[in-house]
Amino acid sequence: MSKLNKALKAFRLILKKPHLLNLINESEEAQQHYVSQKYHLPHGLKTVDFADFISTEEEIAPYSFLEGSSLPTDFALLKSLCRSTQAKDYLEIGTWRGESVANVAPLVLQCYSLNLPDDTMRALGMDEAYIGMHRFFSKDIPNVTHIQADSQSFNFSTLQKKFDVIFIDGDHHTSSIINDTKNAFRLLKDENSVIVWHDYGLGTETTRFNVLAGILDGCPASAIPHLYRVSHTLCAIYTQKEINSRSIKPNSTPSYFFNIKLNVNRIP
Repeated sequence: MSKLNKALKAFRLILKKPHLLNLINESEEAQQHYVSQKYHLPHGLKTVDFADFISTEEEIAPYSFLEGSSLPTDFALLKSLCRSTQAKDYLEIGTWRGESVANVAPLVLQCYSLNLPDDTMRALGMDEAYIGMHRFFSKDIPNVTHIQADSQSFNFSTLQKKFDVIFIDGDHHTSSIINDTKNAFRLLKDENSVIVWHDYGLGTETTRFNVLAGILDGCPASAIPHLYRVSHTLCAIYTQKEINSRSIKPNSTPSYFFNIKLNVNRIP
């Protein structure tokens, strides 16, 4: 099939199913081109070293090693940020099994975790077992408030609170990330507050450009120089802390390694 015929076929499909245009707009190649042209970041954000955030050994518990979980280093980053900012208030968008909020809850005064309502997930045709796994690890933690709402329409001002650490791990469509990012900047408590975005990376050395595009479009222009990816994680971060950064390439030589000790805890 010639390129012209392929293009005509694609055009006809878009006319029949306009939602396919969103897939084209959010393709990694298209988003990388967009980020490169608008923000001059063809290779993504500069990288800060994970080790610069870790001042102590971190225990990650609970951790399920199940589908859809974050990396242990992602949770270690959140815990270390809560320590370094002496966080009292923590907000996350996207609860899933509740592992992230369960890890940081012992370190802060109050946690808020927002996720789509169960009934909304049912209306979207999501599997009942999947819905039932939400909040599994965090549902009984006293200082965790679960909010069942859509972050795209939720009025965060009703919380009457600002936050030291905000973790964005909700809907990963670019438009949703833009909205969540705008809200997050409005909710920062002070100049020491930080925002962490999950799944900035497709892996620990690659960039997910549809996520980066959402972050950049949602940020105030003054915040962009303070955006980084964090090495050895899937995360990007906003911090006003003075910190060394660099550009990294895939398959770089490791500068350190980790010691991991596993303990298995049976769930009754």
